[in-house]
Amino acid sequence: MLASRSRTLLAGIVILIFIIFYLQTSPSPTPKPTGRVKGFRVDAVVVQLKTEDTTWLKKYFPQWNHKIYVVDDPKAPLTVTKNKGRESMAYLTYIIDNYDSLPDFVLFLHSQRWQWHNDDPDYDGYGVLSRLQFPYIREAGFVNLRCAWVLGCPAEIRPLIDSSRKMDGDKVTAAYKQAYQTEFQVLFPGVTVPETIGAACCAQFTATREKIRERPMSDYIRYREWLLDTKLEDGVSGRILEYSWHMIFGKEAVHCPNAKECYCRLFGLCQLQCQEDQCGGRYTLPPYSTLPNGWPLIDWDSSPREFRGPLDKGEQNVRP
Repeated sequence: MLASRSRTLLAGIVILIFIIFYLQTSPSPTPKPTGRVKGFRVDAVVVQLKTEDTTWLKKYFPQWNHKIYVVDDPKAPLTVTKNKGRESMAYLTYIIDNYDSLPDFVLFLHSQRWQWHNDDPDYDGYGVLSRLQFPYIREAGFVNLRCAWVLGCPAEIRPLIDSSRKMDGDKVTAAYKQAYQTEFQVLFPGVTVPETIGAACCAQFTATREKIRERPMSDYIRYREWLLDTKLEDGVSGRILEYSWHMIFGKEAVHCPNAKECYCRLFGLCQLQCQEDQCGGRYTLPPYSTLPNGWPLIDWDSSPREFRGPLDKGEQNVRP
């Protein structure tokens, strides 16, 4: 009897050791998409060109409602009256058309997974969206999807000075900075022009239904009419709105949250070593605005590159 129990106990120990060994040595499964909000509805408003691929969003975030605006295809199910102002026309069209039936959260996004301005070590849209902390978004009302200050913070535009200052370099940058004071007075009538405008680039953000509705629909219609009527070229009008969204949604003219707090509260990354404007290893301004062909597995110098995120065949970056 005692020998039988000993054998049973020994067999149980062997099985337990095998299970522990298996769990420790088996490869980890591909991470499942997060960003889930139980009991709430999320719309992902995506600005797409016909040549761009948005299947990655539907694959990794099937729990969201995808509102894909193909801005250069008048026959697309969702499109815009005029492709003008970069992403702004689609964003405003969505708000106007859905103002009375908005979901709990709205994500305003560009279409491509790999973009130089994605606040992620791999410039990966999945890496950004899969970490979103929706309780914080609900609390904040409006959140820029970039925590790094580089480009936009703490002072992108000084309207009262830039309006008459001669600037060298990029013509679009010079044009929108010189025009900002005048156009601010049109967009925000009766509001004193701020001395400084600061916010992280690059027009990807999220807002709650309540925050969007703090403004009447007539304001959004007016913004869209301004965009349709302005003589400013596409890149200039789009950049003016890029550095106005945070004020449209109730933030101060300079809206540059502390990087450590931002990464912790927005992305759940609370153990980072940070300075006020950046956290080590999270974002580095790339040498070019177009990522290499084959990114994230091919580096800038065409050498192999390690990537640990989910990646299926055909999901690497392809230059147009």
